[in-house]
Amino acid sequence: MLKGTVHKYGANVDTDVIIPARYLSLSDPAELAKHCMEDINPDFVKRVKPGDIIVATTNFGCGSSREHAPLAIKACGVSCVIAKSFARIFFRNAINIGLPLLESDEAPDNINAGDTVEVDLAAGTIRNASTGKVFTAKPYPDFMAGIIAAGGLIEYTKKRLAEAKR
Repeated sequence: MLKGTVHKYGANVDTDVIIPARYLSLSDPAELAKHCMEDINPDFVKRVKPGDIIVATTNFGCGSSREHAPLAIKACGVSCVIAKSFARIFFRNAINIGLPLLESDEAPDNINAGDTVEVDLAAGTIRNASTGKVFTAKPYPDFMAGIIAAGGLIEYTKKRLAEAKR
């Protein structure tokens, strides 16, 4: 179960505002985290707490295919991102690094900045603890759920290889 305070954004939040291009020479996740969302919300890194949740409307993560964007979000402590839709490459990059993304048509319209949200990834439920409303997210196929549970594709692959050697 994930639980956190919501940071709310609108449509078409692109990878350039998630992590500006001027920081793409950085590879350390902790350094990337220091600049997450700074061009769209300069106070984000001061306010975000481990476990917090980003909620947005449509096409979250559009723009370039940089893996830095989901990595910066995960590294600053965000436990998941909820949106009506995600850019395809951002979605795959997030899964590859173990950042859960939940697609829900209704949740973003019924969750506000500052609300407390609880997410059950296994059940695919999103509960706005501030209002009591519950929403359903599109489920992941089993293999993708396994990648997220392992913490990303690299850890998932290591686990599968270790199991195959037994």
